[in-house]
Amino acid sequence: MADREIPSPQVDIVVPVKDEERDLAPSVQRLCSFLQQQFPFTARITIADNGSTDKTWAVAKALSHEFPGVTAVHMEQPGRGRALRAIWAASDADVLAYMDVDLSTDLNALLPLVAPLLSGHSDIAIGTRLARGSRVIRGPRREVISRSYNLLLRASLGAEFTDAQCGFKAIRRDQARALLPLTQDTGWFFDTELLVLAERAGLRIHEVPVDWIDDTDSRVDILATALADLRGIARLGCGLMRGTIKVPALREAGTTGAERRGTRGELGWQIAGFTAIGVASTLAYIVLYLLLRNAMPAQAANALSLLVTAVANTAANRRLTFGIRGRSHAARHQVKGLMTFAAGLALTSGALAGLHAAVASPGRGAEVSVLVAANLVATALRFLLYRTWVFGHGDHIKPAETLTAIQPDGSIH
Repeated sequence: MADREIPSPQVDIVVPVKDEERDLAPSVQRLCSFLQQQFPFTARITIADNGSTDKTWAVAKALSHEFPGVTAVHMEQPGRGRALRAIWAASDADVLAYMDVDLSTDLNALLPLVAPLLSGHSDIAIGTRLARGSRVIRGPRREVISRSYNLLLRASLGAEFTDAQCGFKAIRRDQARALLPLTQDTGWFFDTELLVLAERAGLRIHEVPVDWIDDTDSRVDILATALADLRGIARLGCGLMRGTIKVPALREAGTTGAERRGTRGELGWQIAGFTAIGVASTLAYIVLYLLLRNAMPAQAANALSLLVTAVANTAANRRLTFGIRGRSHAARHQVKGLMTFAAGLALTSGALAGLHAAVASPGRGAEVSVLVAANLVATALRFLLYRTWVFGHGDHIKPAETLTAIQPDGSIH
């Protein structure tokens, strides 16, 4: 339960924590000082202790007694998504925000984050480490994983936001009330799920380039998180495709960037779109293979990585390259896409088997090189099959039938 509350603040900043007894107090003290001295809106800090087994809860209670603008909430079960959903759903603030306890994101970005939401200009705001103007200090491994993940989101779910994982986000309370019941994830994928649903609902997402320094003491299990994110992408994508996840239209979305491109049926556009998606899929495939290779044999890691990226590749090409919207024939397209996956699996598995037959113990670099070469051949074959067989039976609607333009006088043509 909350120890102390301040009446109806404009911003409620949730700090989810689990086993953070060492860093919690310094971070909250620093945040309180910033809010008092540099933040022009009323704010509450809510410490969300979810499943800690150390002295985090005791520290949180002490902070709530020391600072009048701090409350502490204890949840028995762990999960950042679970904590955010519960606290945001009960909050009375106009804007609901959260930030990681390590304060990796420079606090000077807080005002640009929440101001567009309080003014009504935007509905959700996110810090982004991948946009121009951001200044980021982190290792190459995390950089590659982060960029690959966001490319995968663009390819598989058509996401247009640049950074799903930055722990620095905010949402208007009225929009949160509509979207939170649709979310299911209780962990790290919660952020991505909420953002994808927000885009589908037509909400405006404001992106703030941030200065961000990697926490070298982070205890996040990257492999476990990556696998959970992939399961989340598959669940969310299937739910949206099958219509079991129904997203309300919360704001007039207008014409999307994808729809403005036009002339989807032309070969040149199809090649360009397929190539861009192929690059994203290949990067995601390599990252997945390297992550999974630490836990399973080469052939199994190859098969699983190729399966996940093939499903995402088919969905992305269906929507972005060949301009097919809606659920009509979606299941048939995925089945055919999995058949093209089988052809790609045969090519890559054969290449991998040949490498291991020729070299007793090839290194990871050799395996990846052979797989990339085999994937180039498989990619060319996949495009041919996509164009002539998977999406080649007139299932998609011509651009002239789907593209609308909103004129300055408000009329639609």
